[in-house]
Amino acid sequence: MVDDVHTQVFVENLSNRSARLDVLATDSTGRKINVEIQRSDKGAGRKRARYNSSMMDANLLRKGEKFEELPETYVVFITEHDVLGKGLPLYHIGRYIFDTGESFDDGSHILYVNGAYRDETPIGKLMHDFSCTAPEDMYYDELAERVRFFKESKEGISIMCKVMEDMRNESLKEGIKKGQCESMKTTAERMLADSTLALEKIAEYVGLSLEEVKKLQAGQGA
Repeated sequence: MVDDVHTQVFVENLSNRSARLDVLATDSTGRKINVEIQRSDKGAGRKRARYNSSMMDANLLRKGEKFEELPETYVVFITEHDVLGKGLPLYHIGRYIFDTGESFDDGSHILYVNGAYRDETPIGKLMHDFSCTAPEDMYYDELAERVRFFKESKEGISIMCKVMEDMRNESLKEGIKKGQCESMKTTAERMLADSTLALEKIAEYVGLSLEEVKKLQAGQGA
């Protein structure tokens, strides 16, 4: 049973690339589940799944907690196409011991759900419903009821409009932030080329961390 669900969860990495998770849920046993809905095959790459998994792990233990307390995690990609190309409805990826073929059993799981799969099994029906826009054509009443709520009720339509507005505003903010970051880096690179300022001063003036300035310097010397 799912106890807690959050959408568009930003997982920050102060030194390198951060991640935004479509859905992050916690079930009654404490397992953490990241669900990503992907129409583009490129957005469901294997290394992205690996990165999402690692970002979840990096943010699940507090200082002083033992590694054994790390909860079981799942990264689930629901894709429009069969991105792994084997014709299966579901692909369960986990680490294993090459020499024996046994599962490594570290509690980390990656699943790919083939959104193009159709048959009369539960997963085949569910994938049909995921791509269906007409509630009356859906197999599962729970999904049909939610679709009706968001498409036909005044309250549901209002919620959807608010979600779309928030997403648009967030995209604008990210675009501005990205532009500002690129401008800061360009300024830092010019200061580095001048060779008259200490790295600490460049970091202070531009607003970047010392580590970021050092990386820019290393890039200029490459």
